Amino acid sequence: MNVLTLNPGGNSLKADFIACHNAQRYAFEGKSRLSVSIEDIGKSPQLSIMQDKKKAATETIPAESYSQAMSSLLKWWKNQSRNNDFPQMSDVDVIAVRVVHGAHEFTKPALINSHVKARIVEFEKLAPLHNKSSIEILEPAEHQFSRVPMFAVFDTAFHRTMPDYASLYGIPTELAEKHQIRRYGFHGISHRYLLERYAFLAGKKPEQCNIVSTHLESGCSVTAIERGKSVDNTMGVTPLEGLMMGTRSGDIDPSVVALLMHEEHMTVDDVMTLLNKESGLKAMSGISLDTRVLMKVYDSNPKAKLAMDVFAYRVRKAVGAYIAALGTVDAVIFGGGIGENSQFVRKYVCEGLRGFGLEMDSDANERLIDIEGKLSTSKSRLDAWVIPTEEGLQMAHETHCAYRERQQ
Repeated sequence: MNVLTLNPGGNSLKADFIACHNAQRYAFEGKSRLSVSIEDIGKSPQLSIMQDKKKAATETIPAESYSQAMSSLLKWWKNQSRNNDFPQMSDVDVIAVRVVHGAHEFTKPALINSHVKARIVEFEKLAPLHNKSSIEILEPAEHQFSRVPMFAVFDTAFHRTMPDYASLYGIPTELAEKHQIRRYGFHGISHRYLLERYAFLAGKKPEQCNIVSTHLESGCSVTAIERGKSVDNTMGVTPLEGLMMGTRSGDIDPSVVALLMHEEHMTVDDVMTLLNKESGLKAMSGISLDTRVLMKVYDSNPKAKLAMDVFAYRVRKAVGAYIAALGTVDAVIFGGGIGENSQFVRKYVCEGLRGFGLEMDSDANERLIDIEGKLSTSKSRLDAWVIPTEEGLQMAHETHCAYRERQQ
């Protein structure tokens, strides 16, 4: 079965054409036949063909909105399909669309219909700036693939196993229940992939694993996984809570919102835009949200150094907290672009975990850039791994399973 996965991000749209087979048990057994990314939507959009997470070819493309980005992607694909060796649009059997927030309702991929669309729109109030992009790409996709079933794959689904003591806030219960205020957790698609891939590498079943997984990109989160189930994630009602990120503040004292509104005469929307779009690494460094850029001037630019130190410290603190929460941990997993290529962040985190028995292999840390491998030494009581996350493969696998389940 061929699955087209569509993954709208903060200002990007990723599409993967993936072949799944009926005997596969895990996402990493699928095979990507085409991977395309449209970045900088609404600004200076470019489409890139990706190979091993690197840009093999790039061109400018119209993409002022997610809807236009999707339409432009389909037009580009039609043109490419004139080459018979290129994957054909007619070969798509099912489509998977990433949706950030599924709230309390969705625990697995859902066939997209009018009810599911309405719920995705409804949950936008819990994930401002996120679910909307998934809805925007549906119309052009449905127009092109009118007879192809589409499934929504939810970032929150993996975290529905979080217990109440980890997911509830200390506010009046009546208000929390009325407005569905609780910690939902995000990046579940990625964290599930990291879990299952680590289990395979360790020769275990996922339900035998206690790990702390990190998804470190422009949006970042850490997850505590106990016996194969998520029991905590650093994000909250929305993806704003938790670690400092590319442009998001992460954890702050809630009183900061009131202070800024009062002292700077800002509206609630102004403050939320500030915390989501104008904070984090980019604001603190004054240069970039890209850690690769910041590390080039780490020794010469005090603001860049401070931004990277704050970022890495908060990751280390979250990982350490989850090791303590789990009690027994097999491994710490580094995934996502920063986790896969930043030796500095990995070293900073791992050095802080020596008390838990983690001994880092410095040579491995220098060598493992965007490739899979073990970061810890053979003597280490706590393992550390770099595992490049593959959200497209995970979305395709989960959708393939959901589609087959509906056919039975």
